[in-house]
Amino acid sequence: MKSSHGANLFEIQKEYGFNIDEIKDFSSNVNPLGPSPKAMTKLEKNLNKVGVYPDPNYDQLLSSIEEYTNVSRDKILLTSGSTNLISSFISLINPKNAIIFNPSYSEYERELNKINSNIISYDLDKSNDFAIDCEKLTRMIKENDVSLVILTNPNNPTGYAIENEKLKNLIKSSNCYFMIDETYVEFSDVDKYSAVKLTQSCDNLLVIRSTSKFFAAAGIRLGYGITGNKKLYDDINKHTNLWNINIFADILGGEMFTDTDYHKKVFEFINREKEKMISTLKKIDCLKVYPSKSNFVLCEILDKKMTAHDLREKLIPYALIIRDCASFNNLNEYFFRFCILDEQSNDKLLKLIENILK
Repeated sequence: MKSSHGANLFEIQKEYGFNIDEIKDFSSNVNPLGPSPKAMTKLEKNLNKVGVYPDPNYDQLLSSIEEYTNVSRDKILLTSGSTNLISSFISLINPKNAIIFNPSYSEYERELNKINSNIISYDLDKSNDFAIDCEKLTRMIKENDVSLVILTNPNNPTGYAIENEKLKNLIKSSNCYFMIDETYVEFSDVDKYSAVKLTQSCDNLLVIRSTSKFFAAAGIRLGYGITGNKKLYDDINKHTNLWNINIFADILGGEMFTDTDYHKKVFEFINREKEKMISTLKKIDCLKVYPSKSNFVLCEILDKKMTAHDLREKLIPYALIIRDCASFNNLNEYFFRFCILDEQSNDKLLKLIENILK
């Protein structure tokens, strides 16, 4: 419940006397519909396997990911949480110079600092909706002898996503490695934005996926990576422990990746609610609402009559928690982010923000 990346729900519960299940955490970015019902049913039927070792080859799990991504298993790296793969890859590449984007997920910088990498920041321009200028990025890579570029697509917290055709040209024109974190890509048009298919022709690419957000399964700590670079695959894989994925992650993953009805339901619900919330908030004159290809929306309070922290504090008594984005590099105290939750909670948040800011 406590994380440097979000709300401490226990502290809020204690201070305001809420029950934990009363609190609506709009800072979490987790799919509110919960895990795949088919996967949960399968898990319930197999709870007695708690004393059984998983299949060390993870045949069923890999088959499901193969079907889901249309990528052969000899390109898929299984990992206990995507953060472990991020750490392993950065340590393996050991880049002297690396580019990260601001604002973005803070763990990249932390992992690069562990190996004393020289971090070169690409500050995304809010006047251009935090889009990436590919020509500028290419120049930065060449001028700074960059070994690794790390980007999240769609980006957190901005919601911007770069098309895979632009990524293809960028990756192929550069000699460095690219690590693309696609934690939120399933909330977008995967065919347009995912870099997975680029791994077939770009051997300087690792794509990382998580099951925490779209699949609402953070507790099973299941992530995976995809690369077409055989040496990179082998180098990462040989440092992976036997039975790296626990039995319940194996069972859930084997089912949820093939539950296409669930995938469609989540995608349609999130995007329908997101468009409703964006269109409503755009009517507030003092608020800038940035476009988003993910399940969250970044906003900026333009008149500076209150900070995002002030707004957050005004919402907490109603058991609603938004993310104050002042801690993100290249953002300030007037930015906040919220994710899409259930329809009733979304409507409640909209009404309160309108009342507070108008």
